[in-house]
Amino acid sequence: MRGHNVSFLNMSARLPGTSLDVIRHTLQVYPDSVTEQEQVVADLLAGKRNNTLILTEHPPVYTLGTSASESDILTREIDDGLIDVYPTGRGGEATYHGPGQLVCYLIADISCEQDLHRHVWRLEEMVIRTLADFGVEAGRNKRGIGVWVGERKIAAAGVRCRKWITYHGIAININPNMKHFEGIVTCGMSDRPVTSLTALGISVSRDDVEQAIIRHAEVLFGT
Repeated sequence: MRGHNVSFLNMSARLPGTSLDVIRHTLQVYPDSVTEQEQVVADLLAGKRNNTLILTEHPPVYTLGTSASESDILTREIDDGLIDVYPTGRGGEATYHGPGQLVCYLIADISCEQDLHRHVWRLEEMVIRTLADFGVEAGRNKRGIGVWVGERKIAAAGVRCRKWITYHGIAININPNMKHFEGIVTCGMSDRPVTSLTALGISVSRDDVEQAIIRHAEVLFGT
């Protein structure tokens, strides 16, 4: 998904009439996470479960959104290793996932609103509020969706929607290997304006970030 109008800043925060389940994984290979999300989507469509937040990390992987092309992969060989590449049905372009990055998959029924921009705004808001808890002033940027600290992107977002059930989500850089971003045209931006909490001088654990994410997700996506 490309940049959206920042005028969505004033929209209502809470997704009404919902509750939220949370699933936490230490590490999960990317194809398994897609399979899990698809199952949660099916369960939501069947009325078998609540909106669900999945928190995980992935081994190093490049994912290609629906707006990406193979030319967005510049190299797979970094640090004497070969990084896997997976096409994915989410919106957006090429994105990196790896250890030290908390991936937040939010599977939600938005049929009551039918507004995907509003959903993405909530994902961004969840991260903005989380970063504020650690003294980081973050916001949106006209260059593209996600969360930015000044002119540096600290969280990339991309979603997919099926019958008004959304999945995929947003990934926040805590302390990933920043060199791995050099293998792709990150989110369509050749200058790779990415950052992380560690690069900003903020030392915080994944558990601390998770606890903040869960707290804000419950406000924005739960009852």
